[in-house]
Parts: sequence; structure tokens; C-alpha cells
Amino acid sequence: MGQVIDFLMNVDKYIVVLLNNYGIWANVIMFLVIFAETGLVILPFLPGDSLLFVVGTFAAKDGFNIFIIYPLLLLAAVLGDSLNYYIGHKIGRKAFNSKAVPFINHEQLEKTELFYEKHGGKTIILARFIPIVRTFAPFVAGVGKMNYKEFISYNLAGGFLWVTLFIFGGYFFGNIPVVKNNFEYVVIAIVVLSVVPPLYEYIITKKRKRQNGKN
Repeated sequence: MGQVIDFLMNVDKYIVVLLNNYGIWANVIMFLVIFAETGLVILPFLPGDSLLFVVGTFAAKDGFNIFIIYPLLLLAAVLGDSLNYYIGHKIGRKAFNSKAVPFINHEQLEKTELFYEKHGGKTIILARFIPIVRTFAPFVAGVGKMNYKEFISYNLAGGFLWVTLFIFGGYFFGNIPVVKNNFEYVVIAIVVLSVVPPLYEYIITKKRKRQNGKN
């Protein structure tokens, strides 16, 4: 876990190493990370928001070619969610009803299902900006037998918004000295801001339950 946290907090330093050691193949590695983070329900801890932001930052300095890395990561995000949907569709309710399915955080899975029940298909878009939920949402959509034509429209919209906002956020603002010199705090801010929506939803839900209990 310590290595995971170190990676999340120092994504910029790891990308420098990848660019120096692998050159153009660093594009493929970035593709695989985003694809796995969105496409494999067992890997919700991989970096998403911060990685996209840093990639955009390096693209502004010619570390990555923005005309290559942007569509590549957009494709990774869309294909990842589609794979996750397919896995959820095939595994079905076994993931919820049986502990025999390994490597899946059942508590997070159930929370995502409740989030999905409340927000419907929009969850696929909203979840893009919420760590952990982002990885579980397409899986839950597949389990719930959401129509794939409906799913893919939300998938495309959510993937476009997520990748575009973070990559170009890094591209235009990542090299500002105050951001560049305090990147670890920027990562923390990104994580905190991502957690605010579900935390707000949790507080509101608890408040409504208390009010309903009094009535």
C-alpha cells in the first residue's frame, strides 16, 4: 500500500522515468494504466485524475505529443468502461451474492449500486470524477443489464468530459510555478474535490433518513 501511495503522490516523477527509459512507448504504458483503471474492477487504486493531469502537464512541455496522447487516453477510457460493463454483464449477480468472486471490494460495489439506483444512467458520467466509484460504475451497469446502446452514449460523454478536463487542465495550468512546485498538494486537492460529491450525498441521505424516522 505504501508503494501505491508513493506512486499516486509522485506520478510526475514516475512519468519522467518512463519518458526517459521508454520514449514513445510511454504512450502505450499510459494507455494501459487508464484502460486498466477504468476496465478492471479489481484495480480501482490505479491513478486516474492525477495521471491525466500530469500527462497534460508533460504534453505542454513536449514530453508527450498532445495530438497522440489525448485521443489515445480518450480511447482507453471508453474501451475500459466497455470492458468493465461486459465483465459485469457476464458475471452477473454472483459478484453481489457470492463471496467466491475474488479481489472485489463488495462494500464499495454495494455503495456504487445504491449510487446507480439513485442517479440512473447519469452515474456513468458522474462516476468518472469519483475515484473507486469510477471503476465500479460500469461493472454495476453491466450487472444491472443496462441497455448497451444507452450505456455507450453515457460512456462516450463521460469519457470525453473526464479525459478532456484533466488533460487540458494539466496542459494549460500544470506548468504554472505554484502548481509545479507543489504537485503533491495538487494531487491531494484533486482527490479531496473528487470525494466531495459522494460525501455530500452521504450526508444528505443520512439527514433524510433521520427526518423520515422522526415523522
